[in-house]
Amino acid sequence: PALFMENARKGSIVSRANSIGSTSASSVPNTDDEDSDYHQEPYKESYKDQRRRAHTQAEQKRRDAIKKGYNDLQAIVPTCEQQDFSISSQKLSKAIVLQKTIDYIQFLHKEKKKQEEEVSTLRKDVMALKIMKVNYEQIVKAHQDNPNEGKNHVSDEVKFNVFQGIMDSLFQSFNASVSVTSFQELSACVFSWIEEQCKPQTLRDVVIRVLHKVKRQLY
Repeated sequence: PALFMENARKGSIVSRANSIGSTSASSVPNTDDEDSDYHQEPYKESYKDQRRRAHTQAEQKRRDAIKKGYNDLQAIVPTCEQQDFSISSQKLSKAIVLQKTIDYIQFLHKEKKKQEEEVSTLRKDVMALKIMKVNYEQIVKAHQDNPNEGKNHVSDEVKFNVFQGIMDSLFQSFNASVSVTSFQELSACVFSWIEEQCKPQTLRDVVIRVLHKVKRQLY
């Protein structure tokens, strides 16, 4: 009887242990099965987040464009590269870049105006040379058409005296009116002198006065 009771007691303990073990095992979640069946849903970005992200990208794009613009100005404007020794180790600020750009544009406008004035002066020079060319061609043609006209009537000395008198009269007005301080002043004064002192009527009066003077000397 004692042995029977002992075996029965052991069997009861084993049965209780198995019952507890099965209960504990059933209470523990089956992680392997759940991991195999679990699917994480993708994150859905809200409309507010989308707008915030788009605004951030647009702002970054705007900043990059402004930065590129300032870098291009520094590369184009020569004065931005010629920094002072005091700020040579420092990066130029945006305000300095803009001011140097404005100064350079104003300098270019002045240079353009100066070049336009020089071009205008050169055009006047070309026009005057064309007029002189036409006049010389007419004189040469007249001599070619009548090579013997007046050849035996007027001596070379008389011709020289007439020419000298005309040139002396023109040179006096030229010397009083034309400034030779610079080429620009010379060009401007020459054209002004031509327009005032080389008019047909003025030249006619000079020639007549010189001819009367030469005539008095001869007779």
